Amino acid sequence: MIIGVAGGSGSGKTTVARRLVEIFAEPRIVQLIAQDAYYRDQAHLSVEERQQINYDHPLAFDNDLLAQHLSALRRGESIEQPIYSFLKHTRLDETHSIKPAKITILEGILVLEDARLRDLCDIKVYVDTDSDERFIRRLSRDMMERGRSLDSVIDQYLTSVRPMHLQFVEATKRYADVIIPGGGNNDVAVGLLVARIKARVVEMSQS
Repeated sequence: MIIGVAGGSGSGKTTVARRLVEIFAEPRIVQLIAQDAYYRDQAHLSVEERQQINYDHPLAFDNDLLAQHLSALRRGESIEQPIYSFLKHTRLDETHSIKPAKITILEGILVLEDARLRDLCDIKVYVDTDSDERFIRRLSRDMMERGRSLDSVIDQYLTSVRPMHLQFVEATKRYADVIIPGGGNNDVAVGLLVARIKARVVEMSQS
């Protein structure tokens, strides 16, 4: 089973995905795949050129490779997932070996934008959070975890994150089977999602 978890930057989708991993945390039962790992390799560009790329646009992602890897996991094959550096704005030379599991959670801002990824998902989730709360979370994360300055985070939000969210991300809400308001701390919504996943597991085991 593949569960797609989408939503705007800072919406709490990663929190939802990690909670699902914790709930189903048994060996070989669940694993998390982040779309962020599949940003296109920019090693051929200078650091200055990499910094000018719109990383919130669908074309920033190597969805061809991501779809291939998801299909391989569904077939029971292991993959070598890229490792992306947010400091260098490109992939590292090493990769991360991932073995197939019964439940794969695919998390990212645009996992429901690409029809190929949507078609691979058995359950599609959209985490819906107010824009001001999303911005505050992104600001805190990028400054603390990714070494960004205040000005750079604000500039990126105004020039690419917000317009791309309005143009691409929010539009994918219509594809969701489940919408979780307010982020990952919505215990009721997460509980309903868990129940739906368990029911789907039973359905798949009986088919």
